[in-house]
Amino acid sequence: MLERHGSSIGQPLTRRDGPDKVTGAARYAADVHPEGLLHAVMAVSTIARGRVAHLDLAAAQAHPGVVAVMTPENAPRLARSPDEKEGPVSFRLDLLQNDGVRYASQPIAVVIAETLEAATEGALLLNPRYEAETPSVVLGAGERFTPQMVGAGLPAAMGSGDLEAGLAAAEARIEATYDTAAQYHNALEPHASVAEWDGDRLTLHTPTQGLYPAKARLAALFGLPPENIRIHSPYLGGGFGSKGFLSSPQILGVMAAKLVGRPVKLVTRREQMFGPVGHRASTRQTLRLGAKRDGVLTGYGHHTLTLTSTYDDFFEPASVLSRHLYACPAIATNHEASRADIPTPLFMRAPGEAPGSVALESALDELALELGIDPLELRLRNYAEVEPLSGRPFSSKALRECYAQGAERFGWASRPLEPRQMRDADGLLVGWGLGTATYPAGMFQGEARATIRADGTALVETAAQDMGQGPWTVLAQIAADGLGLPLDRLDLRIGDSDMPNGGLAGGSTATATTGTAVHNAAQGAVAALAALATNDPASPLYGAGNAGVTAAEGRLSRRDDPSRSETFSEILARAGRDSVEAKGQGAGEPASRKAYAMHAHGAVYAEVKVDPDLGQIRVTRLVGAFAAGRVVNPRLVRSQYYGGMIWGVSLALHEHATLDARSGRVMNNNLAEYHVPVNADIPSVEAILVEEHDPHVNPLGIKGVGEIGITGTAGAIANAVWHATGVRVREIPITLDRLLG
Repeated sequence: MLERHGSSIGQPLTRRDGPDKVTGAARYAADVHPEGLLHAVMAVSTIARGRVAHLDLAAAQAHPGVVAVMTPENAPRLARSPDEKEGPVSFRLDLLQNDGVRYASQPIAVVIAETLEAATEGALLLNPRYEAETPSVVLGAGERFTPQMVGAGLPAAMGSGDLEAGLAAAEARIEATYDTAAQYHNALEPHASVAEWDGDRLTLHTPTQGLYPAKARLAALFGLPPENIRIHSPYLGGGFGSKGFLSSPQILGVMAAKLVGRPVKLVTRREQMFGPVGHRASTRQTLRLGAKRDGVLTGYGHHTLTLTSTYDDFFEPASVLSRHLYACPAIATNHEASRADIPTPLFMRAPGEAPGSVALESALDELALELGIDPLELRLRNYAEVEPLSGRPFSSKALRECYAQGAERFGWASRPLEPRQMRDADGLLVGWGLGTATYPAGMFQGEARATIRADGTALVETAAQDMGQGPWTVLAQIAADGLGLPLDRLDLRIGDSDMPNGGLAGGSTATATTGTAVHNAAQGAVAALAALATNDPASPLYGAGNAGVTAAEGRLSRRDDPSRSETFSEILARAGRDSVEAKGQGAGEPASRKAYAMHAHGAVYAEVKVDPDLGQIRVTRLVGAFAAGRVVNPRLVRSQYYGGMIWGVSLALHEHATLDARSGRVMNNNLAEYHVPVNADIPSVEAILVEEHDPHVNPLGIKGVGEIGITGTAGAIANAVWHATGVRVREIPITLDRLLG
């Protein structure tokens, strides 16, 4: 391995893409306007079950500017049914292949027009009539069943030991049920597509977290070779799982362009986000915990009932984190589901861990109350030195340090054990709560290409994408480090499916996956350059061999005599080469994964203030301490932690969809009534980066940070609300009526 000096890894650099984003130079999908562009608007169902009996096509088509109306009657026929899945993790799509309605806000037609206004008005003129059936949208109303798998292919049931015996041996026991509400994806950028056909070749601008999976799905649906499809996605205005797979609206835009033979833009309206683009399903979780009087757990069970659609399978894996977190001789985790006339749930930031941690962390605090033990002390007494179910050692685990550093910064030692003991100067009740955070450290397959050019600069290419978390900067730092170049001499290109497969940006794997590929490609390019020099008698590096040189600041130097060196440009010029290049891969699963359990960990401390008369809750402080392996850019990692913790506030206190049981429709399908936190709701957030070195997780020692911030946060807030008021609310989000009722 070539030695590197002057690494930019670990430096808190500002975003390289920042100026483009704040000046508007960064082009998102909806910013693209090819010549001859038409605009498309979806008409969506207002019932949740039945069929479309009539559309007033004549009225819509008569509207000035309307070019076409796409319905099941004239929609392009597909080479493969949209109900046929691609690969082990994919979802059925609603692409106007029949007149059936499976959920409210399902696309039932697309109006294509010269202007957005004409398309919008044309969609209103369709005035659909239905043959409606009575829907069911309530959790548990349908027949329950046990799925085989939950989430991304995880077993629905896992455990160890004898739970009933463990609970019987306990000296203190609690059993409690916690409900979490459905949450709907509402990234800043809605799902959009700008599609243009040239014969049987497709160019598509659309936000996607996985360019190659998107290309594969389109190729199958339209019967095209993948090389006939080019997808551009350099910027996403947030993804969080909803853009991991192409949604129905994105593909409907492609179909609309094929129908009319002109470029078409389709952008999902905000209220249409509450439908075909994914959501987090509601859950009902029952926790049974038993412990000896000293707080040591003797057994715990975590059962989840969740809701899924009538036509597809995705099951929120809320019980899964209980398999990894606390030491216990008897653990049982399982899931049940019922079906409803709703859109299929989907991955949403920390799927399973986010709602599951609320229930588990609340239950632990309820057990701590029963035992009269400080909640932090209870967690430390059940600290898992090895993964509880598998018995595997952790590749690294600095959770103790997270607990300690967070507690010290927060001032946890002065927390009274009993509730309703603290008030501020205005008479508001003050409460402190704690939640443990954990998230698996995964990795997918990725590829990259690095080219060192004759002018001493380098080009690195990979079909990765930026969701706002900082890949434009982080991947450049990794590339510069691997190449031994200053950042300003590096050209990074991402977001184009004609580049090497950058992998899927999901499950907090993007930096580990793509970063490893970029690192390996960079090392390969420098090795190729070093081979030219060390085999050239005219080079001062002649005879040193690859292992005998170091790379820094665009120069190769002999390790045994740094004064003997030359620039990248000099090596290439003497060899008569314009460039050298190499490809690199990030292995999907390192061999060490079989031997080690790999997780990031953290501890979140929350302070809330509650009006004792009105029940109004304000989160006044959040302190999170997280250990996630090697940190490439501390500034951007903190930003990710902040975002996750803020979403934890949303999960705990704000965010929920209200469904009308009669119609199946989401009644608060807008950001005025579907509440998310604003600046006034988040006065103080602090993230502590706990040092952690992991030699096993991947070659760079990186663990993902995008999702761990939300885990633990909502539970910490729920526990703080109890500590302030003495009222344990087991329905999440915690709203005024639930606290006062």
